[in-house]
Amino acid sequence: EEEVESPDVHFKPIVELADVVVKTHEEDENEIFKMRAKLFRFDQEAKEWKERGTGDVKLLKHKENSKIRLLMRRDKTLKVCANHYITEEMVLSPNVGSDRSWVWNVAADLVDDEVERQLLAIRFANSENAGKFKVAFEDARDSNKKLAGSATESKPKEDEEKSEEAEEKSEEAEKKD
Repeated sequence: EEEVESPDVHFKPIVELADVVVKTHEEDENEIFKMRAKLFRFDQEAKEWKERGTGDVKLLKHKENSKIRLLMRRDKTLKVCANHYITEEMVLSPNVGSDRSWVWNVAADLVDDEVERQLLAIRFANSENAGKFKVAFEDARDSNKKLAGSATESKPKEDEEKSEEAEEKSEEAEKKD
């Protein structure tokens, strides 16, 4: 007689591991655009384009301050290959010889815990996707520009309120004396 092996085999783990909560710092943001692309950076020393990674490029809007940033992570490793706010100085230019890629300058791109000035290029699967990215990027730039404008307008009001409060406090102090 043959002994039949049971298919229900269970091994008890030697070490129990606790669940680890991983923060991506995207929890406080809403995704307003997401599309697969390939990112390149221009190497000034070698005078050539170097691939930075392939993955999903996202435009993320912060829930509290409404600022929009561009974030791109590499496939599989999820390592950050682009991370910067979209500023009014950033202008998308068509890449020479391609209708499916864009080039722009970044004053402060935070990758690998280093802030660097970069010339970036992004390439999409087709020109339709490149067009959608351009529209979303320009909308984000305009939105951030309005936020920056309203922040500078509200600052003088805050300064006025602070100076009025200071005057009131000094008057109260004089009355007490």
